[in-house]
Amino acid sequence: MENKLQELTEKIYAEGVDKANKEAQQIIDNARAEVEKMQEKAREDAGQIIEKAKKEAEEIKKNVNSEVKLSARQAINTIKQQITGLVTAKATGENIKEAFKEKEFLQKIIEVAVKNWDPKSGKTMDVAVLLPEKDKKELDDYFNKKQKALLDAGLEIRFDDSVVAGFKIGPKDGSYQISFTDEDFENFFKNYIRPRTKELLYPEEK
Repeated sequence: MENKLQELTEKIYAEGVDKANKEAQQIIDNARAEVEKMQEKAREDAGQIIEKAKKEAEEIKKNVNSEVKLSARQAINTIKQQITGLVTAKATGENIKEAFKEKEFLQKIIEVAVKNWDPKSGKTMDVAVLLPEKDKKELDDYFNKKQKALLDAGLEIRFDDSVVAGFKIGPKDGSYQISFTDEDFENFFKNYIRPRTKELLYPEEK
């Protein structure tokens, strides 16, 4: 009887231990599986974060490169414009100022401007020319001797200290005036030759 009780006790104990071991192993297996899932999820999340970071870094790099290229192009264009402006100014500035110092050149321009002011007006002229005061004697003599027909037709010649070089032309009532000074011609020729100057300096941009 005692032997059977001992056997039953040992059997119950063994079954309990076995069950406990199985449950413990199951818990361990479940824990390991959960850890593996968490690790896999962490790896996936890390991969996504890294991929996202790479894309963002690439986008930033792309934007920075675009900005650098744009800034470089703008800087180069600015430098080219400045060089073109310097060359143009050198080619026109002094040459035009020298030309306006020549009285024959100035007289010819005035003559052309006056004769083309209002070619349909007939024999009378409603035009006044404003000239440099410092050139009064020489220009007075020129018009009185060589362009008397224009004076007889109504051309008025006026002199003013405000005109340093060149001349201004307009109706006698002074309602408006068109300026033909050395600076006006310089600006005109700069605009005229600047494109050609740029072509000569930078032929690759054609």
